[in-house]
Amino acid sequence: MSRYEEAKKLYARLGGDCEQALQTLAAVPVSIHCWQGDDVIGFDGSDSLSGGIQTTGDYPGRARNPEELMADLDKAFSLIPGKKKLNLHASYAVTAPGERVDRDQIAPKHFEPWVDFAKARGMGLDFNPTFFAHPMVKDNLTLSSPDETVRRFWIEHGKRCLAIARYFAESTGEPCVMNIWIPDGMKDIPGDRLAPRRRFMESLDEILAEPFDRTKVYVTLESKVFGIGLEAYTVGSAEFALSYAASRGITPLMDNGHYHPTELVSDKISSLLLFHDKIALHITRPMRWDSDHVVLYDDETREIAREIVRADALSRVFLATDYFDASINRVSAWVTGVRSVQKALLFALLQPNEKLRDLQERSDMTALMVWQEELKTAPFGDVWAEYLKRQGVPASYLEEVRAYEKSLRR
Repeated sequence: MSRYEEAKKLYARLGGDCEQALQTLAAVPVSIHCWQGDDVIGFDGSDSLSGGIQTTGDYPGRARNPEELMADLDKAFSLIPGKKKLNLHASYAVTAPGERVDRDQIAPKHFEPWVDFAKARGMGLDFNPTFFAHPMVKDNLTLSSPDETVRRFWIEHGKRCLAIARYFAESTGEPCVMNIWIPDGMKDIPGDRLAPRRRFMESLDEILAEPFDRTKVYVTLESKVFGIGLEAYTVGSAEFALSYAASRGITPLMDNGHYHPTELVSDKISSLLLFHDKIALHITRPMRWDSDHVVLYDDETREIAREIVRADALSRVFLATDYFDASINRVSAWVTGVRSVQKALLFALLQPNEKLRDLQERSDMTALMVWQEELKTAPFGDVWAEYLKRQGVPASYLEEVRAYEKSLRR
């Protein structure tokens, strides 16, 4: 009897269904962020980051153009099981040689190569306006700026991005999640917190006044506590983002690095699901604060997955990864992080959630603790190995990544 068959028997005794878990996991899409491959630089002229974020490290092999980034993504995809989407930023527009298109002028045609790439691989596309690393970010402000010229530039960028998101959804046949995050804020104590937030609200209203099919394009709004150079005040706070999303009928997005260190996104998911048909997550690994480390199979990642699964909300939660580490091999970073999310989902799918719920409802907290501890040492690794085998990807990928790395000329 194989190790998987033994594991399947043991999980059955505990109340888990391995075959159902494997089948369900294979159908759950994870949106993979393109920006790990080139350190969030993009292709529209920026050579460094600004706007409250930063990538650290100088590991060789960074993708320098669309062709290199697509090749690296293909390599990562070949080592990642399951259903995938690709998540793009507006700064990854592909222009003709010598063409210079600013962000308030981008159009669907500048993303045709990405649509062709996605369609050839049978995957959908998600999208993000890029409100950072640009000369029109003035005094760390974009959509909340008191400067009308600055604000008009970024409002137009948002409108253009909405049109591109529509193009993605219509071209791929899959809904496109368009996530808005701005770096706006102040380094030290502001004299007025209300006016910037009012301008941000009005700017968002103007962007969303553009017509779009809400069954094809899901606009999300992402909050943040602080960023580098924005330590005292962030315009798009959690309270603002949640209130705006609820009042305008769009989708809230939580990044688990964008909260205070004692806050847990896993604890917030159930609350949002009570009031929103859909929610979205950017899954990362904050090291104390929002450091965007590669996602690992850690306690919070598992608990995020468990909350989604036991709420029967896999069809209601848009899952995406969001991290960037320039100190290690970038393809390996993609594979490790996305596999960690998938491991967490499989772990959650193997839990006897009805039994655990019943123990809690009967206030048998002793048994609940014992069962949850027993499940931690169940032979999960054997079920994960079976999933990789069925998906046709290798269990070990480091040597393949090393060989790919050696083949590059960068």
